[in-house]
Amino acid sequence: MTDETRPIRVMLVDDQELVRAGFRMVLDAQPDLEVAGEAGDGEQALRVLQGTSADVVLMDVRMPRMDGIEATRRICALPDAPKVIILTTFDLDEYAFAALKAGASGFLLKDAGPTQLIEAMHAVCSGDAVVAPSTTRRLIDKFVPHIPAEEPVPDGRLDTLTAREREVLGLVAKGLSNGEIAGRLYVSEATVKTHVGRVLMKLELRDRVQAVVFAYEAGLVRSGATD
Repeated sequence: MTDETRPIRVMLVDDQELVRAGFRMVLDAQPDLEVAGEAGDGEQALRVLQGTSADVVLMDVRMPRMDGIEATRRICALPDAPKVIILTTFDLDEYAFAALKAGASGFLLKDAGPTQLIEAMHAVCSGDAVVAPSTTRRLIDKFVPHIPAEEPVPDGRLDTLTAREREVLGLVAKGLSNGEIAGRLYVSEATVKTHVGRVLMKLELRDRVQAVVFAYEAGLVRSGATD
């Protein structure tokens, strides 16, 4: 959460200078957004963050020296870590799922329009996922086949959830919004929001996107499952 009296500070990490320039041009035109720093690879990003405070990091996946996955993992392990949004082309970045596992808060297309970019910055700073629940689900389904087939890893944290919380987690992972979950379970949207908050707290997850990844890895849902 950022201080509403100051702009949201964004760091741009991409090995293509023209890509960074394009994002900078959009962000600099917004009074409540500012570019706090830039880096051409993961190693440089970590060095810049040592002396620069950022709320959000726009992170490319494929870069020299240190790629976006390792950089995301290290950044998200920092105290008061900024949120990380993965820059992706979807068709090529099969490693983006690994970046989500590393702690990223979502995806943003490299050719995203100014409105999408601005909305993404505000979304992650308010604790929301960058992409809509249904889009998150489609992305997970796309990237799961690129992961080596393994049996779900038992996770004791699942045992800390109530039956209703497990049910809510499963529906979140299937791409349902809070409103859709409320309709499915015949409860209020506020109640669903409370359940989601408790799930994140008990599982020690940062946001809804991480909850989706956890549910897939724990075997609570399977790629392609819709019911």
